[in-house]
Amino acid sequence: MKNIVILGSTGSIGQSSLDVISRFPERYRASYLVAHKNIDLLQQQIDMYNPKGVAVIDECAGSVLRKLTNGSIEILTGPDFMEELVQRDDIDIVISSLVGFAGLRPTIKAIEAGKTIALANKETLVVAGEMIMDLARKNNVSIVPVDSEHSAILQCLVGEDLTSVAKVILTASGGPFLNTSIETLKTVTVDEALNHPNWRMGNKITIDSATLMNKGLEVIEAHHLFGLPPDKIEVVIHPQSIIHSMVEFIDGSVKAQLGVPDMKIPIQYALTYPERSNSNFERVDFRKTGMMEFREPDPEQFPCLRLAIEALQKGGTMPTVLNAANEIAVQAFLNNEISFMQISGCIERVMSDHTTIMNPPLDVIEATDRETRKQTRSFIESID
Repeated sequence: MKNIVILGSTGSIGQSSLDVISRFPERYRASYLVAHKNIDLLQQQIDMYNPKGVAVIDECAGSVLRKLTNGSIEILTGPDFMEELVQRDDIDIVISSLVGFAGLRPTIKAIEAGKTIALANKETLVVAGEMIMDLARKNNVSIVPVDSEHSAILQCLVGEDLTSVAKVILTASGGPFLNTSIETLKTVTVDEALNHPNWRMGNKITIDSATLMNKGLEVIEAHHLFGLPPDKIEVVIHPQSIIHSMVEFIDGSVKAQLGVPDMKIPIQYALTYPERSNSNFERVDFRKTGMMEFREPDPEQFPCLRLAIEALQKGGTMPTVLNAANEIAVQAFLNNEISFMQISGCIERVMSDHTTIMNPPLDVIEATDRETRKQTRSFIESID
């Protein structure tokens, strides 16, 4: 029996993770659940999955839940508990599905405690990839990707030598604005941007998918996960989201991992890796799939992808700046403070003002994150 803590249990990945775990009651238990402030859903999860304890980042929401449960379950509140929780002796696997920079410190603590990491929080590797991978090697910890694209690459690399890889190809759906003109993109609404054609995700990740920043972050993540240089990582638009990624080898052969757009498949693979287990998830029916399309991303239509690749090439603290500026800009768009196309403009402006620090320690990464958020907010407030 493997005991699991889910960081972000009320998000889309967290909910799918609980579904997967419940299918293997003899192998896995969701022992601890961590949420931000959605205590209504968290209470439902407590009733359904019977965890040992739960934690709520928002202290006010946590206090309300503590009164509702009346001492029947351990409840931790506040932002600092996660670091203690992931190090507990009765935890084997940490599913890190928090959104944004918040996932960094608990992931570091989990690695130091020797826990297996099922990683859905791509920002952790974006802002501190070298540190995280070095720490994992030092502590003999497995980091298994949950993102469908990186899970696909991992599956394609089973039994292969990394020296035989010519390049990896990350696929992107193109989001809701694949066929939208740049002029029209200037006036799209929040509701339009949240209407993803293939996937159901949280608001921040959905907007990242619409700008293709999500794919840019995944390029950086792939660089760290698989030790590949930037020039061996490509992105191709694949609107049907059936092929989740591909690996091209030096002999010209290409492996691709295919499946329906369902995050439960890569979540289950992350938990059972390197084995596979039966599931009753939906299958691809190639008789009904029809044509599968592929096209090159337009850098003018999707400037966030270009900015992410530039941040990776510059290295050091620049990916931290990219991520922090993006988090603030996306929230500003969701709050109707800026337009859709101004998201990339904010990020580019803040990146242009930053002097990169190479090989940054954790305190420098955290200071860079804080300062970038302030600078981005200041720039947004100056926009007419």
